[in-house]
Amino acid sequence: MEEYKRDFIEFMVESQVLKFGSFTLKSGRQSPFFMNAGAYVTGDQLHRLGLAYARAIHDTFGLDFDVVFGPAYKGIPLSVVTVMGLQELYGKEARYCSNRKEAKDHGEGGNLLGASLHDGDKVVMVEDVTTSGKSIDETYPILTAAADVQVMGLMVSLNRMEVGKGGAKAAIDEVSDKYGFPTASIVNMAEVTEYLHNRECRGRIVIDDAMKAAIDEYYARYGAKA
Repeated sequence: MEEYKRDFIEFMVESQVLKFGSFTLKSGRQSPFFMNAGAYVTGDQLHRLGLAYARAIHDTFGLDFDVVFGPAYKGIPLSVVTVMGLQELYGKEARYCSNRKEAKDHGEGGNLLGASLHDGDKVVMVEDVTTSGKSIDETYPILTAAADVQVMGLMVSLNRMEVGKGGAKAAIDEVSDKYGFPTASIVNMAEVTEYLHNRECRGRIVIDDAMKAAIDEYYARYGAKA
């Protein structure tokens, strides 16, 4: 596993973005883990988050793109910190763009903020986590209506590796099948579980044998096919 992935796993735990215990998800499932990207709130956390996205995008999709697009609302700061990370690490000048939940009816108007989109732009999309693909379903038509753009890929921070709406593949893979662009994550839950199992992280073990068993049981019920 790449060093930046190991660092990112510890970073999620340290920032209390990734927690382990017993959580009721929006879907009604009882999950032994929960991720909340809204817990990244400090300057240092956001800086590190942008660097992690930048490294993962560089390693997965390369740097041949023009725009980083983040669906509202959580995707807005993600797109901003990612373009900053790309510039810092690779000298890559990308533009950021996001959608508005409600179209602006004054000033410049429209339903986009940040950079304008132009025909021929190559776009990388960023999200915190894809659980149903709903935000992509909402924003992909906005992207393609604004200009004749090419989506190079979608990068999320964590692939939960659970079945999506189709009941077989993970939601992130369903997005790829539906829209025809590649999808990837900085880390996935298999990597998280393998790395943290009985490993001390910031002075404590967050996945002991009992928690590992709970995670294995959860994926026996809800895990997506590879």
